[in-house]
Amino acid sequence: MKTYLFDFDGTLVDSMPTFVSSMLRILDEHHIPYEEDLIKVITPLGVLGTAEHFIKMGLDLPLEDIVSVMKQYLKDAYFYHIPAKKNVISTLQELKRRGISLNILTASPHLTLDACLKRLGIYDCFDNVWSCDDFETTKANPEIYKMAAQKLGTAVADVLFLDDNLNACQTAKSAGMTVCGVYDDSSRDYTEAIKSATDYYVFDFAQLLDLKTG
Repeated sequence: MKTYLFDFDGTLVDSMPTFVSSMLRILDEHHIPYEEDLIKVITPLGVLGTAEHFIKMGLDLPLEDIVSVMKQYLKDAYFYHIPAKKNVISTLQELKRRGISLNILTASPHLTLDACLKRLGIYDCFDNVWSCDDFETTKANPEIYKMAAQKLGTAVADVLFLDDNLNACQTAKSAGMTVCGVYDDSSRDYTEAIKSATDYYVFDFAQLLDLKTG
């Protein structure tokens, strides 16, 4: 396959602990109870989708205020601290050298996404860097994957989507994409479920260099 579509958080960068703690912090501050598996639910939703979900959970604040607070919590970490995952940079560079079109579709907003990619020196590896905000929906909606494929000028089934989140993998698969699960510590409890839901699975990013996708 010649077109790859990557998730960002937990797939390319080791940001999931920071992302999750930043999102849950606002619930803790307002004493809103939540189940442990909330992490699985909010990960593919991004800031806006998570804020909307929190309102449904009983967070009594205007949507724009919640989004503003969340973005502020995240900004410092993405601008200055969050690292790339092991073997990501070298693997992306080699895939690019091989002529594969590399693209990103993530729940993260451009404010933090673009700054982090540029700091890590990999922004220019990608032909397209998309936030869910660009599509005005979330990765929980199968249509976003079809819209991304259309923008790429590629059949949905000819795009290899890579993500560490079970819900996102299942939704991309239901939309018709070929899917590769990516291991991340934050989703280790769902490893077997992700394997079952996807066409491929990698524990180490460098395994992508030997992936036989046809």
